Amino acid sequence: MGFARLSLKARALRLLAQREHSRSELQAKLERHVQEGEDLGALLDALQAQGFIDAARVAESVVHRRAARFGAQRVAQELRRKGLDEDLVRATAAQLAGTELERARAVWRQRYGNAPAAATPQERARQMRFLAARGFAADVVRRVVQGGEDDE
Repeated sequence: MGFARLSLKARALRLLAQREHSRSELQAKLERHVQEGEDLGALLDALQAQGFIDAARVAESVVHRRAARFGAQRVAQELRRKGLDEDLVRATAAQLAGTELERARAVWRQRYGNAPAAATPQERARQMRFLAARGFAADVVRRVVQGGEDDE
């Protein structure tokens, strides 16, 4: 009893059913499955025309999954890795920048609790590296680690 080989379109729809994929992600994942006579570009064009591939939905999905734990820089980096248009990446990063301070404080609180500001320079540097590695802007990291709760 053998398994029937999935068509290229079936593979694409299976991937899209799991989560949103950008066109370049789908192309990279499907290229190794292209058989002679199949046109991957035409398939991707058709899926995009039917609304199965939508860059705005991909960006929204990434923001929904990642924004609570990562800064705008890290989210923008992931969007670029997915091959999205630079204008869309910039617009998404600008949208996230408005809530960056609150999100950074929430991440810091989750990691360090309601502890007072870092007492030693080494501890302060460690906390700053923690937030910077998650893609938060340097000025936001500084404000969070210095404990400026009221300086909005």
